[in-house]
Amino acid sequence: MTEKKLAGIWIDKQKAIVVKNHDAQNAFKFFVCNPVVAEVHHGLSTVSTTNHADQTNRRKFFKEIDHLLENTEELYITGPGQIQEEFRNYLHETAQFKNLKITLDTAQHLDEEQVLETVKKHFENR
Repeated sequence: MTEKKLAGIWIDKQKAIVVKNHDAQNAFKFFVCNPVVAEVHHGLSTVSTTNHADQTNRRKFFKEIDHLLENTEELYITGPGQIQEEFRNYLHETAQFKNLKITLDTAQHLDEEQVLETVKKHFENR
């Protein structure tokens, strides 16, 4: 096992499952963090208000995830659609993560155990 601080995420528009091998100070075995759930805008409103609310909620969702990634040296992101790319772009626009090495992949819905195994397998030879 590496001393490198690694993390992986399965993410879609509603939820993110974060797996990492470190706390604030030390790298050890991989574990699953509590899932991060996105706020979804409900209610009747105009298209522009809905879009603004969606963008605000998305940034809030990303911010909650990035908090779990502090001190990460390498990140693996997987999930359906294009949200992984959005999250990568968000991280690279954030000073703390602009030089973070990020690998993208795609995967349909995975449960916490599957995410844990996928992340471990991705990093097993590092």
